[in-house]
Amino acid sequence: MKNMHDPATMEELIQRINVLTPATQRQWGKMDVAQMMAHLSNSLEVSTGDKVYKQAFMGMIFGKIAKKSVTSEKPLRQGVPTAPGFLVVGSKDFNTEKQRLITLMKRLSAADPASLATKTHPFFGRMTPQEWNLVNYKHLDHHFRQFGA
Repeated sequence: MKNMHDPATMEELIQRINVLTPATQRQWGKMDVAQMMAHLSNSLEVSTGDKVYKQAFMGMIFGKIAKKSVTSEKPLRQGVPTAPGFLVVGSKDFNTEKQRLITLMKRLSAADPASLATKTHPFFGRMTPQEWNLVNYKHLDHHFRQFGA
């Protein structure tokens, strides 16, 4: 699996973002392209520590089981519900969200991977740096595929 701390992977992800335009249409789901980038930024802010959420009750019950599926080599499934705290509503500015996402990705890539283990995922709970890396990459990949990037 790709590693977000690898410069080649980061370059590939940024190239995928750069093919998106404000007119890029989703292939599934409800978000438009700017909302999708805002959603990804919101989730990366948990990894950087900019946003802190307690683990949800449902995560305490099902998080470990679900984490096994999410940290497998398989891509994320379509149609998995988004946690309420990560839903993006209203219009977003494409260029602002694009720059915000790229900045957060670069910041996360440059950070010490061990720092990820100090964060609690709102659903999966505590994760290793490798699990965080995998979940972040797969989430980005999932939504880039949603928009054909």
